[in-house]
Amino acid sequence: MPRRGLRLLLFGAGASLVAIVGVIAFIAMSQPLSTAGLGTTQPPCSPKPCLNVQGFSMWVSNVTEAEGIVRMTITFQNASDATHADPSDLELVAASNETTRSVQDVPGCTHWSRTEFANGAKLGPLTVRFRPASTVPPLTLRWSPDCGLFCCQADLKIK
Repeated sequence: MPRRGLRLLLFGAGASLVAIVGVIAFIAMSQPLSTAGLGTTQPPCSPKPCLNVQGFSMWVSNVTEAEGIVRMTITFQNASDATHADPSDLELVAASNETTRSVQDVPGCTHWSRTEFANGAKLGPLTVRFRPASTVPPLTLRWSPDCGLFCCQADLKIK
């Protein structure tokens, strides 16, 4: 009987360890690694303004604001392990830290959905629009490409 008690104790300790590791992994996955402000963690890209996340690049141009709509042109080039670009990977962050997803119901907006491409291929230029609650600067474009389990979020100040 004492041997069975020891076995149950070891089983309980092992299960507790697995649960703790699972909670730590969940917390780490729910908070993406931000590349903003981390120095030279990502290779440079050009021409500016642009972001490079592990070989997946995004260029931003023609940023305008009119009637509460922020418009910009974006182009992607994918030479990373990621397989796609998706409108849900982009958010506009207002000065109040409120985030807004892109809208595709505005005339002149490029309607696009998740697009598969890799091996250095390009996507775009795409016209993307956001309807933030406020256009008071600073406005930041947040990009969260799907580059792996513990990856990335990059911010680009656009206004």
